[in-house]
Amino acid sequence: MNVLKIATAGSVDDGKSTLIGRILYDTKSLTEDKLQAIEEKSKQRGFDYLDFSLATDGLVAEREQGITIDVAHIYFSTKKTSFIIADTPGHIEYTRNMVTGASNSQASIVLVDARNGVLEQTYRHFFINNLLRVEEVVIAVNKMDLVDYSEEKFNQIKGEIAYLAEKSGYKNQNITFIPVSALHGDNVVNRSNKMDWYKGESLLDYLENIEFNKQEDSRVRFPVQSVIRPKTEKYHDYRGYAGKVYGGTLEVGDAVTVLPSDTKSIIKSIQFFDKEYQVAKQGSSVNITLEDDVNVSRGDMLVKVGEEPQVIKQLEATVCWMDKSPLQASEKYYIKHGINDAQVKVTNLSSLIRTDFSGKEQNPSKLSLNEIGEVSFKVSKPLFVDSYQENKANGAFILINPKTNNTAGVGFIK
Repeated sequence: MNVLKIATAGSVDDGKSTLIGRILYDTKSLTEDKLQAIEEKSKQRGFDYLDFSLATDGLVAEREQGITIDVAHIYFSTKKTSFIIADTPGHIEYTRNMVTGASNSQASIVLVDARNGVLEQTYRHFFINNLLRVEEVVIAVNKMDLVDYSEEKFNQIKGEIAYLAEKSGYKNQNITFIPVSALHGDNVVNRSNKMDWYKGESLLDYLENIEFNKQEDSRVRFPVQSVIRPKTEKYHDYRGYAGKVYGGTLEVGDAVTVLPSDTKSIIKSIQFFDKEYQVAKQGSSVNITLEDDVNVSRGDMLVKVGEEPQVIKQLEATVCWMDKSPLQASEKYYIKHGINDAQVKVTNLSSLIRTDFSGKEQNPSKLSLNEIGEVSFKVSKPLFVDSYQENKANGAFILINPKTNNTAGVGFIK
């Protein structure tokens, strides 16, 4: 069964939580006690309908204010697909949460209130999906019932988003427009008979039929998480390297380079517990042995010969800032790139990126909470990296504030 990771985004009160609650309800994914709690709470509030947002807003503050504050992960399955949905906040002050939720997602649903059309937050969420190279973006035009299911209103919003897409730098994104009413279930799980002018699929049908392009991360990266040396007589000469395969595949007999030492060897075996495999595919956590007794340590990386990444000590990246203390030139942070740690110093803050696609502010003095900018760093030791566009796993990193140990920012390597 396919597993699909989805992030939701949209402005405040666009109906993200209601949409997810409707999907859970119509796919019969809500437990009896959860459904009963929603029914009772809806009656207490005087509603003559079920408030499906109660299915996802778990914090007391969320339920009291009727908004989403934290990222909630919702799991459910249909006969064809298992879904993991990251329900992210809509407020501008929670932009960092939206980045977190979308960073591991294969698809994104951006909601737009049909009455209000495209807003500043819509620009911001669309920009972040471009920045994170989310391949499938669904623009769900919600609350169509409040605009009399108007095709004209739907097409107006569609045209505005299409204009944004023309200005974006990521051209491999597939954008799909679906008119919905989360409250009444129109085009959410089942096709609606109230919009005869719409000939496409329901939202759930579309998500179930998504096919993804796997070419972006084709070059294999195998960061070594642990060196395995059993303390037994039988395996006293055994030396294995445990990790996870990112991008492409590894196969017994492949010639590999060990970074940063640049030594070469051949894959002797691929193992998982007591079983041996000929091939390790992308996403596999395995143990690898090599033909030669070379020096490999935790934090090193195995790559195929001829597919080596950049080895750098000067780093240029697009950074989304997540800390209350602003990022400024000459500040020092810890960087975590994969399983590697190092110290970095900000050498230049070249631009602040306007998330409405209107351009950049050159040479800003700082990068404040939730702002996105282009930043240069000096690294204390060599890192082996790819651009985020070439390999997402090896092209991203986080910055840690050394004074508080808080995650201060997330970066995407150019």
